[in-house]
Amino acid sequence: MPHFILDCSANVLDVHEEETIIEQVHLVANATGLFQENDIKVRLNTFEKYIVGNKRENFIHVFAHVMQGRSIEQKADLSKQVVAKLAELFPHISNIAMNVSEFEKATYCKSTMLE
Repeated sequence: MPHFILDCSANVLDVHEEETIIEQVHLVANATGLFQENDIKVRLNTFEKYIVGNKRENFIHVFAHVMQGRSIEQKADLSKQVVAKLAELFPHISNIAMNVSEFEKATYCKSTMLE
């Protein structure tokens, strides 16, 4: 926890390698101080077929899933920082966005919690 899942047009990787993008999102998330570094997970999915606003335009969308307990301001700042970094890396892409959703502590379970 947290999970950062990036969906993007495949040719985004023509500009920066997948590892670079993942690393940069990880660094920004860690720099916020909201998470333990070892808990941050970043994944990237590319799409060959897509449509954005009725056009075929490059895009990056980050879906962040975090454990409940952060303020709206903290989540908004997280989104702004990640989008700003991606906009810096990809100045030619105008469709860069992020949203943050929360896991409920009461319903969250992972294999290491089983006994």
